[in-house]
Amino acid sequence: MRSERIPAVAGLFYPASPGELERDVAAYLARAEPEGDAPKALIVPHAGFVYSGPVAAWGYRSLEPHRATVKRVVLIGPAHRALYQGIATSGADAFVTPLGRVPVDRDAVKVAEALPRVLRHDAAHRPEHSLEVHLPFLQIVLDEFSIVPLLVGDSSPSEVADVLEALWGGEETLLVVSSDLSHYHDYATARVLDRETSEAIEAFDTAPIHGRRACGHLPIKGLLLLAERRGMRVTRLDLKSSGDTAGPRDQVVGYGTWAFTEP
Repeated sequence: MRSERIPAVAGLFYPASPGELERDVAAYLARAEPEGDAPKALIVPHAGFVYSGPVAAWGYRSLEPHRATVKRVVLIGPAHRALYQGIATSGADAFVTPLGRVPVDRDAVKVAEALPRVLRHDAAHRPEHSLEVHLPFLQIVLDEFSIVPLLVGDSSPSEVADVLEALWGGEETLLVVSSDLSHYHDYATARVLDRETSEAIEAFDTAPIHGRRACGHLPIKGLLLLAERRGMRVTRLDLKSSGDTAGPRDQVVGYGTWAFTEP
């Protein structure tokens, strides 16, 4: 029997109506104008679409010219609703959104599960939004593709880097790291903090990046370790907060999108 991971935040973080969801994503993409080579990896935010969608769109718009090339997306983010040791895979055969099913690459999942500290943990995936919110964007900008869904619990950047290295693949594989930035500072403070985090990412400097700067700090740091080792180039595509996109400016959440390209 096939198992499916059903949406946890459809109708909350993004529209549950397929037509409305497709229109919203298309509108975000239309306003993004990235330049540069095809990314091998992206860091993109994962909040409700009205908040982070305009920022995430800069990364996903960069994939449109390569929609037929990317066949597998390694999607890795933080676990917000479960406490555990290691990096969690899913036993599902597909993740479902209002736009349809996204198959899970079971063979790639087995590769990940062969590594130390990688475990299957469906209970962590069931309520989690940090991976789910990226799927509608990917469904619109790519043709047929599968995913390798990974949630990082109590782990280390080097363990994350090892998993990403094992799943690196060729031009058919894209890595997507899911993370928001600072949380609930006033607008001016968040701008300073998020700019510092952005500069650290662009310098491959993992030291200043921690949980108060980015909820996905462990996946980010793991990617930075591997990207620096591989001589990759990183480009900031967008950096904003919820004070720029939607909502008040007394307590904002920061969002940024970066593209990583191979030499």
